[in-house]
This record gives sequence, C-alpha cells and structure tokens, in this order.
Amino acid sequence: MPQELNDLRALKALAQPRRQQMLQHLTVHGPATSATLARALGLNTGATSYHLRELARYGFVEGAPGSGHGRERWWRLVPGDRRFPPRSRQSAETRLVMDELNHHAYAADLELFERLQQETGGAEAGEWADAFPYSRGTMRLTVPELREFFEEYIALLNRYKRSDADTPPGARTVLTRFLAFPTPTPAPAPDEAAADNRKETETS
Repeated sequence: MPQELNDLRALKALAQPRRQQMLQHLTVHGPATSATLARALGLNTGATSYHLRELARYGFVEGAPGSGHGRERWWRLVPGDRRFPPRSRQSAETRLVMDELNHHAYAADLELFERLQQETGGAEAGEWADAFPYSRGTMRLTVPELREFFEEYIALLNRYKRSDADTPPGARTVLTRFLAFPTPTPAPAPDEAAADNRKETETS
C-alpha cells in the first residue's frame, strides 16, 4: 500500500546528505552496523549512530534481527512504497526540502552509474558488463494516462521483488530509477511577445 510522506520533519530527516549516503549504502550493500557505515563514509561511529536513530524514528531503517554479534547492532532498510506529496500540495518550505533531497539523490545516482561504467570497462566484469539496460523515450499522454503508466511501472517492480531466501545464486542488487516529466512550455517567440506587449499597451 503506498505511503505518502507528508510529514515535513520526516522529509527533513530524509533530505540530510549524510543520511542519504547511509541509505544508499544500505540499499547497495545490505544491512550494516554503525561502525561499517562510519568506515565507508569517513565518519565517526557517534555520527552514524545518531543518523541511524533519526532515520529509525521516521521508519526508514530498523534493526536487522539475527545479524548482531554480541552488542553489535545491525541496521537495514525498511521496505515500502513511499511517495512524496504532489508538488501542488507542497508548502514553500516543503518544496525547498524536496528540491534539496532530489538534488542529492540525482547526484548520488549519477556517481554510482559512473562508477559502474568504470568497473565494467574490463573483461573481468563478465556478462554483467552488457546487462544493464538504458532507455530514453517520449510519449504523448494525458495526466490520468501518465498516472496509470506509473502505477503499471510500480506493479512491474513488485513482480520481481523477492526475499533474500528466494534470491537465486548469481543475483545482484539492481537499482532502478524512473523519471518522467512533460516538456517545458515553449516560450513565445520574440516577435510574438513584442506584438502581445503592443496589444496590451494599445488596449489599456
């Protein structure tokens, strides 16, 4: 069931750059301890522990049962279909937070993709070097059709999701990103804009 993230405090917690990095690490590498995240991100364990507690407060991460050794605590992502409020319903402050969150997320995705390109440059990459698809396309849709298209995309992702126990040997975590947006409204040609201005002046 989709869950809308309309709590500004939760959005602010999610938009924090270090927390974005930690969530990305948990997504790519699976459960980790605060010490593991600290080493990976160049932080101290006090900082990672604090950020993990804040993420857990809003339901983004949780303790991973059965992974701890002694007092060591492991953390994992909380799965779910989380969605952001439509832009038309976002306050000015929420829009600023969302813009910051998207900025960090897009930059992190691009960095990961560039790293993948470097890693798959040699023969040792094997069949995975040719296994990631890339597509750019255009469609002419109404707003209801675009919403329907998105729900079908989410349903397709859910078809392929499975637990660790059901994952076959040789499978890897595959990151998927979906971005669809209408083309910007064309600006009027200079001569048309000048004509409109003259018309407004004449009739005012």
